[in-house]
Amino acid sequence: MSFPPFPGPLFTDLYELTMAAGYFDRQLDDTATFSLFVRPHPRRGYFVAAGLQAVVDALTRFQFSDEEIDWLAQTGQFRRGFLAHLATLRFTGSVMAMAEGEIFFPDEPVLEVTAPLIEAQIIETYLINTMGVASMLATKAARCVHAAAGRPVVDFSLRRTQGSHAGMTVARSAHIAGFSGTSNVLAGKIWGIPISGTMAHSYVTAFESETDAFEAYASLFPDNAVFLIDTYDTLQGARAAAAVGIRMREKGKALMGVRLDSGDMVALSRQVRRILDEAGLTEARIFASSGFDEYALERLVADGACIDAFGVGTRMGTSADAPYLDMVYKMVRMGDRNVRKVSEGKMTLAGEKQVFRRAAADGRFLGDVIGLRDDPPDGAAALLTPVMQKGRPVGPMPTLSEIRSRFSENFERLDDGHKRFTDPQPYPVQISDRLAEIQDGL
Repeated sequence: MSFPPFPGPLFTDLYELTMAAGYFDRQLDDTATFSLFVRPHPRRGYFVAAGLQAVVDALTRFQFSDEEIDWLAQTGQFRRGFLAHLATLRFTGSVMAMAEGEIFFPDEPVLEVTAPLIEAQIIETYLINTMGVASMLATKAARCVHAAAGRPVVDFSLRRTQGSHAGMTVARSAHIAGFSGTSNVLAGKIWGIPISGTMAHSYVTAFESETDAFEAYASLFPDNAVFLIDTYDTLQGARAAAAVGIRMREKGKALMGVRLDSGDMVALSRQVRRILDEAGLTEARIFASSGFDEYALERLVADGACIDAFGVGTRMGTSADAPYLDMVYKMVRMGDRNVRKVSEGKMTLAGEKQVFRRAAADGRFLGDVIGLRDDPPDGAAALLTPVMQKGRPVGPMPTLSEIRSRFSENFERLDDGHKRFTDPQPYPVQISDRLAEIQDGL
C-alpha cells in the first residue's frame, strides 16, 4: 500500500491550473519533460530517495471527479472548454526515476516526467510535496542510524509529527533508512514494520508504587517487559526494576530491559548498568529516549553511554535541523526544444538527463556524472530507470524490505567523509561534455 493515499488532482497549487488553462487556450500541449531535483543544502552531504511508490500510485489514479469539476466551475475562474478537457484528463506520460532507497546529491534529477504539457504541469505540486517530505525524512533518519553506530534505533515520533500523513511517512521513510521499528501501530499493520513500545510515566503514576507498576506490567507482558525507570528517582527505579526482574527470573521469565527518558544519559546509564549486572540481570538491555537526533546520538556513543538501543522522536520526525528540502520541478524540454532557467542562483540544466554513477572495484562510490540519456560514461551505472510508460507502471514496485536493503547496501558504499554531520566532504558530481554543450548552445 502506498501512503499517503492520493488526495486527488485538486491537491495542487492554483497556478498549476491557471497555467494549464493558459496552455489549453493557446493549444499549447506538446510533450514536455520536467526534472525533479534538490538544490544544495548546507547541512546535508547526501539525500535518500523516498516517496516514489506513492507518486506512481497517484499518477495511475489521476482523474478529476465530476464533483471536482463542478467545484472548479463555481470558482468562476475557468472556461467551460478547459473544464471539459480536465474532465477527460488522465496521466498518459512516462516517468524515469531513481529507485527508493537510492542515495542522490544536489542538482541530480531524482525523477523526470515526460508527458503532454498540461498533464506534466498539474502534477508538480504533488510530486514535490510527496517526494520532498519522504526524502527529507529518510535522509534525517539515515543520519540517526549512522550516529547510533550499530545500535538499534526505533521511531518514537508519531505524537509530534505534523499530522497523520506525516506520521505515516516518517515511519516508512525511517524504516527504509534502517530504523528497526516504530511506535506507529498503523504503520506496522500496513507495511509490516516491527512495532515497539512499553509504558509512559502516566502508567507508573497510576499505581501506588513503581514496583506495583512493574509487577503488573510483567505479569501481562512477561516476554517483552521493559520498565520506564525515571518517573521519580532513576536509580531507585532501576533497583525496583531489578527486584522485579529477579522475581521474573524465578518464574522462568527474563526482564527485557529498562528505559531512560531524562537526565544525564551517560552517567545514569552506567549506574543503571551496574545495578542490573549486580542483580545478575546482565541480559537486560538499557533503552533510552530523550529528544535525540544524530548529534545527540553521536555524543552519547562517543562518551561511552551504556545504552543498547535508542528511541528517536521529535527531532527526527520533524527533521528539526533541516525541516524542508529545496526540491524543485523545472521544465527542461518542450517539444523539440531544450529549455532552461537562468535566474541568478537558480539555474537549471536543460535536456532529458540521466545520472551515471562510477564505483571502485570494491563497490565504493567514486562520483556521479549528470549527462544525456544516450551518453553513458564507460563503466558507470545509470540510476534513472523507467517506472511508468504511457501512464501505466512498468512492472511491480519493490517491497519495503527490498527498498530497505537497497539503501543499506548503497550507504555502505558511500565514504564516511560524505556522511559527516558537520562540514561533510562534497561528493563529486560532474556534468558531461555533451550536456554542457547543450547548455552553452541555448
